[in-house]
Amino acid sequence: MTPATTLVPALLGLLTGLTLIVAIGTQNAFVLRLGIEGRNRVIAPVVAICALSDAALILAGVVGLGAVITAAPVAIVVIRVLGSAFLIGYGLWAARRAIRPGALVVTGARGETGLRVAVTTVLALTWLNPHVYLDTVLFLGGVANQQGSPERWWWAAGAVLGSFVWFAALGFGARLLRPLFARPSSWRVLDVVIAVVMLALGIRLALGH
Repeated sequence: MTPATTLVPALLGLLTGLTLIVAIGTQNAFVLRLGIEGRNRVIAPVVAICALSDAALILAGVVGLGAVITAAPVAIVVIRVLGSAFLIGYGLWAARRAIRPGALVVTGARGETGLRVAVTTVLALTWLNPHVYLDTVLFLGGVANQQGSPERWWWAAGAVLGSFVWFAALGFGARLLRPLFARPSSWRVLDVVIAVVMLALGIRLALGH
């Protein structure tokens, strides 16, 4: 096996994976807010959950779980209903937080998100989003399986690496924005953006898009 048969598929997987996860979405918006809060006790497990979840879904796609999902569309419908309800509820929560910054203080001396809330929320944002299954299991898994064997595993490894790199950079790099968010108005703007993202995606899911 030459380096080209391992490095090229891995690099293609890395780039393809990044193109899917870098765009603003529910996970990214939530991780960004936690990263700005700057507490490793919270952000480290959240980053790990996001990256490991992506890894599990990508590998599931490689081993053929996509065919199971395609054969059972009712599962996607159930996930879509639950996911849209959660996203709309979280979006309204973020909107209320933007309107009344002191109204929704979660555990922490400065209103920071507590560990239990953060973990529960990121698990819901990850596993109740049907687009995660469509993009990660079906799309990435399908593209990986087009590479042949064993190249498909190197491709999948690249996609998994991209997920780890992105969420680590987003979560731990967001603290660089903390000087900007020393002003309460900046937090309100961020919460408005998060509310718009969550509500838009939640309504889109509810409409079946």
